[in-house]
Amino acid sequence: MEKEKKSGFGKFLVGLGVGAGIGMLFAPKSGKETRADLKVKMDELVKKIKDIDPGEVKDNIEAKIKEIKKELADLDKEKVASIAKKKAKDIKKKTEELVQLAKEKCTPAIQKVTEEVKEKTAKVLQDAVDRLEGEKDN
Repeated sequence: MEKEKKSGFGKFLVGLGVGAGIGMLFAPKSGKETRADLKVKMDELVKKIKDIDPGEVKDNIEAKIKEIKKELADLDKEKVASIAKKKAKDIKKKTEELVQLAKEKCTPAIQKVTEEVKEKTAKVLQDAVDRLEGEKDN
């Protein structure tokens, strides 16, 4: 729970910094004053971003991956198509969360791999559902 609060607070700070920057751009000040204010706010934002714990990000990603693997293992054990479809939706949601987390907190290389994991997972899920529906029909 503490990690979720810290992570949420980090997102809040980033959003706050971006909002403040946009607000200053539209404020009735001179360009020089606005750029100076924006530089101060951007420096504050950089400080806040540096406080984000990379270990926390890594732990969150690993936890999502473990959840996805567990769901995939459970899916192989399921024999009923309706349950498999629900599991597939749950897994799809978790892979989307993983991709979103990577987009927010990770490098482009990690983002690319998480997108690939999402695509491969979708294929595996569809194949599993198709196979189970075929067994159900037989």
